[in-house]
Amino acid sequence: EVQLVESGGGLVQAGGSLRLACLISGFTSDDYLVGWFRQRSGKEREGVSCISHSDGSIYTPDSMKGRFTISSDFAKNTVYLELNGLYPVDTAVYYCAAVSVGYYTSLDPDEYAYWGQGTQVTVSS
Repeated sequence: EVQLVESGGGLVQAGGSLRLACLISGFTSDDYLVGWFRQRSGKEREGVSCISHSDGSIYTPDSMKGRFTISSDFAKNTVYLELNGLYPVDTAVYYCAAVSVGYYTSLDPDEYAYWGQGTQVTVSS
């Protein structure tokens, strides 16, 4: 059974930084994709960044580039999301998600089969 557990959320002042972690377990193949999403209050879930375990390919939408950085330590079964220069509008529940697919990147949430419980990030002004 695939499980994803996020950690690292919390309360931070505007301009601050956080590092989120997603601990992954249960995959029996190296071919899977891990993505970070967020859901702000009253908004649809939006993709932040994703990374392929197969070849390390990364996709980050232009709207998320510059302040948000995904990285991985697959030896520790962990994918990270570095959040820098945070604004109150970045306040959201941040989710880690995964799907069994190789050499592929996508931030369409409908393509992801497994989801973590989410971690709350709150940015105060």
